[in-house]
Formats: sequence, C-alpha cells, structure tokens
Amino acid sequence: MTLREMKDRVLSLIEEVNENSEYLTDDVDIQAKINYVIDTINHELARIKKIAVQDTTKVKVNEEMNLYDDYKDFYKLKTITGVRYELFDNIVTFKEDGTATIRYWKYPKKIDKDTEDETYVFENSMDVLEIMPYGIAADLLKSDVSAQYGKVYEQRYQQALNMLDINTSGVATIEGGLDV
Repeated sequence: MTLREMKDRVLSLIEEVNENSEYLTDDVDIQAKINYVIDTINHELARIKKIAVQDTTKVKVNEEMNLYDDYKDFYKLKTITGVRYELFDNIVTFKEDGTATIRYWKYPKKIDKDTEDETYVFENSMDVLEIMPYGIAADLLKSDVSAQYGKVYEQRYQQALNMLDINTSGVATIEGGLDV
C-alpha cells in the first residue's frame, strides 16, 4: 500500500476527502499534520507487530559492530548465527572470523512533509495496514472536542490492536515422534 492509498483511506473514513485536491483534502490543518501522524502510528505499530530483517555480513575476530550505527533502521535484535559473539546492549563483539547472519526487527522508513505519496510503500503486514487508518483518524481528530469522533476512532483502534496477532515465531514440526 502506498502513502497516497493510506491517506485516501483515512480521509474517506473521516469524511474529509477531496479527490480533486492535490492534498486529497481541503482541510489545511489535516494537510499540515497528516504525514507526521501517519509516521507516528506507523512506528507505533512496527513496535507492536515487528518488521523482520535478515542480513549476512563477513566479520573478523574482535570486530565490533554498533547495531544502531550499522543499521539505521535497527529496532531490536532477534538473533546472530554463524559465529561466536558477545553482546552488550547494541554493541556486538565477534569472537571469530566468519559470516554472521544478523536477524533483527526494524523501524519503517520515516514519513515527513517531503515524502512522496505515490512512491512510499509501507513495509508493515496487511493486518497492520488494515487497522492503521483508525489510529491515524483518532490522532487527527483528537483535538476536535465538539464531535468526539477522535474517541470513536480511538476505541476502534484499541479494539483492533487487541485482536492483532503479534506472534512472530514460526511453527515447529517434530517428525518421527518424541522420546520423553
């Protein structure tokens, strides 16, 4: 899904869409903040339902890697395989030469005022993209106290978050039985 498609969903949901407008809406307040609100909800959801990455790199004994510096999108480490290593927070010291496979979860690409609507593609899974418009709508409308629509969308967003499957592990199959 592109940024434009997400904006179209959100603006349709809150009945502020104008397909003839370059910004998809005539509301200047929404125009000014929609990209930042989308970015905030996008990052929030990426911390709940993570975006997985795998990288393979050649390493040398005693080489240090700062995961935050080497992976600008780094959120959280899952595993390192292929070589022995020591880990101190976000700093990895490799204990042998070889090839390290680093699996981690990442933050999505940033969205700011200059992000292109047509070329930005969300990296989140489809179940996340389906609930994202409700979180965005809630944030966009939270200061509109007269109609209370922000609360309605916030409640729907929270319900959807509670139903989100955050299980990131796979399924294991044991063949040949288990001797206990």
